[in-house]
Amino acid sequence: MIIGGLEKLSLLDYPGHLAAVVFTQGCNFRCHFCYNPQLVLPNKEKGPILTESDLFLFLKNRLGKLEGVVITGGEPTLHPDLPQFIKAIKDLGYLIKLDSNGTNPKMLRALIKAKLIDYIAMDIKAPLDKYSDTVGVGVDCDNIKKSVKIIMTSGLPYEFRTTLVPGLIVPTDLKAMGKLIKGASKWYLQKFKSDTDLVDFNFKAGKSFTSQEMKIMAAVGGQFVDRCELRA
Repeated sequence: MIIGGLEKLSLLDYPGHLAAVVFTQGCNFRCHFCYNPQLVLPNKEKGPILTESDLFLFLKNRLGKLEGVVITGGEPTLHPDLPQFIKAIKDLGYLIKLDSNGTNPKMLRALIKAKLIDYIAMDIKAPLDKYSDTVGVGVDCDNIKKSVKIIMTSGLPYEFRTTLVPGLIVPTDLKAMGKLIKGASKWYLQKFKSDTDLVDFNFKAGKSFTSQEMKIMAAVGGQFVDRCELRA
């Protein structure tokens, strides 16, 4: 596994659990608003890459203190050794939360079937007709739809989440996105943050939707899912 970083303790990334966050390198998207360019474009990585040996030494030393491990990216499902990597972590006794962009439904299905993940979070980037423009590359939207269905029928706790970026998303898009995940349990909406490095420098210092605009969009989203809430 190509590891691009480690957050040793998070109280937020795995709901209800103390967790470490492992960042994998490499992504098949080029989302303009992504704030992890060093993971999306590994050739820009300035710091050392964490080895698996160092990661597992850390995890062994945190047994009894941490409950879970969040595997995020980049896009973790790009890595063919992801099942083996997760199994090694689970064998230590940790719960696993996986973050994914939903482009590899085959991998998601395999991980669920093997009971290797305990919680799934998938990003819904845009309405399907805007996906490619939003993520900066061509997208097979059938895979997005397949992943949504796999997740919603998995029997596992899950969430969908969307970063709302002015210029890429308009308030009326919430209906189309809501229809894509209709009946889902949780959908979190996040403000765009531009005060950091981004994949697309043109979005640097860009404006976010106002809090009131976010509330209005959450109300629209709530028509399609059990809970549509704002997340900082």
